[in-house]
Amino acid sequence: MVTQYGAFHSPVGSPFGWIRLTCSDGALVALDFDAPPPSDQSDVCAPGMLQAMAWLTAYFTAKDAPDMPDNMRGMTPKGTAFQQRVWSALRDVPWGQCITYAELARRVGSAPRAVGGALRANPIPILIPCHRVVAAAGLGGYAGAGELGQARKSWLLSHEGVQLT
Repeated sequence: MVTQYGAFHSPVGSPFGWIRLTCSDGALVALDFDAPPPSDQSDVCAPGMLQAMAWLTAYFTAKDAPDMPDNMRGMTPKGTAFQQRVWSALRDVPWGQCITYAELARRVGSAPRAVGGALRANPIPILIPCHRVVAAAGLGGYAGAGELGQARKSWLLSHEGVQLT
């Protein structure tokens, strides 16, 4: 559906409801949980969105990490230089593994709280796998969504074979 801002939206089914992908100016700019179900007004703005939709569908049914197309691996959504540094470091955390906020902070030369803020600002979760960052003692938050976010994060980690103790 074309909005007043020229953005296009396409829904993708997931085990925890519809996800809405948004692209603008030919680039994927957002992945939002709790999207409305598909309508005949959904549209696709760029091949990158089609690839993201296909990759997410493969991700939700995969037993191992689905291959991410090269042009999706280098996606750099808009954000501050610090946010982009954190999001880039997330790409180095492989399927089935997780790290703590403190470890990610060490990798980017910052503090855990600042890293948490950058993760909360991640506009394309799952594609930039912020669910793979956990607290030193427990799951930690996810997408600023309280218990619902933690349930999604728990599902994503479990799907990837991560066993938290």
